[in-house]
Amino acid sequence: MDNINENRDTSIDQRSQFDHYVGIQFASTPRIYFFGSKDLPLNPGDKVIVETVKGLELGTVASEPIDIAKYKLSMGLKPVIRMATDVDIRLSEINRKDAVSALEICRSEAENLGLQMNLISCEFTLDKSKVLFSYLADERVDFRELLKNLASRLHTRIELRQIGSRDKAKMIGGIGICGLPLCCATFLNEFDGISISRAKNQMLAINIPKLSGHCGKLMCCLKYEDGAYSEMKKNYPEIGSKLFINKVEYTITNINVISGMVKIENREDAKFMQFEELKKQAYFVKRKAPNTENDEKK
Repeated sequence: MDNINENRDTSIDQRSQFDHYVGIQFASTPRIYFFGSKDLPLNPGDKVIVETVKGLELGTVASEPIDIAKYKLSMGLKPVIRMATDVDIRLSEINRKDAVSALEICRSEAENLGLQMNLISCEFTLDKSKVLFSYLADERVDFRELLKNLASRLHTRIELRQIGSRDKAKMIGGIGICGLPLCCATFLNEFDGISISRAKNQMLAINIPKLSGHCGKLMCCLKYEDGAYSEMKKNYPEIGSKLFINKVEYTITNINVISGMVKIENREDAKFMQFEELKKQAYFVKRKAPNTENDEKK
C-alpha cells in the first residue's frame, strides 16, 4: 500500500507541536496526505519539503491550513520540514528524469536475469539516498542478484516493492464509471475483500467486466451500499416467493428495493407493481419451516 504517512501516534503531546495541519500532494500519486505545520505561512500551491516513509520528498500544498484542534483522524502527523527552494525544485525535476533511466536499467537487468516481474514505477527520494521500484508479479520474486546489479549501477540504496493490481490503479489514478476520480486514488487507505456475493445481495446482473474496476478486480464501491441493501431487503419477501392475486398464482422474480418495484410472473403473465400496492392486492403463501425432527428420522 502507498502509505506516505504511516505514523499512527495520535497522542495530544504528538500533535501539540503543531499549530495547523495541511494537505500535501505528491507528483507520484493523486492522493492528498496531511502533515502538521508550525510557524510556516503556507498557502495552496506552495512547494514544501516533508519526510515520508520513503524519505525526503517535495510536495505541493493542496489545502488551506486547518487548525490542529480540528484534526480527528486516527493517523498521526509528520511535520512539514521547510519551504522548498529553487534548488529543491530543480533537484526534483532532475530526479524525475533520472528515474526514467533507472526504470529502464532495472527492466534490462530483470530481463537478463529472467525475472518474471512487471515494473510499474521508479522514484528517487529528493536527496537521492534511495530509489524505490514498484512492480507487479504473480509469484514471489527472488531479486537478490538484481539488487546487487542495480546497486553497482545506480550507487544508491535500492528498494523493490511488490504491489497488487489495486495498488497499481491507486498509483496511476483515473476516472471511475461514476465520473469521479477513483476512490483508491483519493481516500481509501485499505482494500477490503470484495466478493461477488455483494453484487448478488444488491441484485445486480452478474456481468464481471461491468462490475470490475480499473484494476480488473470487483469495484470497491460495491461495499458502500451493501449494508443499506441488506437492511432494505428485510422489508420485502424473498425472490421466488409465491403469492395469489384474484386466485391466480404468481412468483416474485425481481425486486428493486430503491424504486419499490416488484416483478411477478407466471406462465401466462408478467406484471410490474409497486410493492405497497402489491401488498394490498396479494395473498402471500407462507413457506413451511423444515421439519427437522422428521428429517432426522429419515
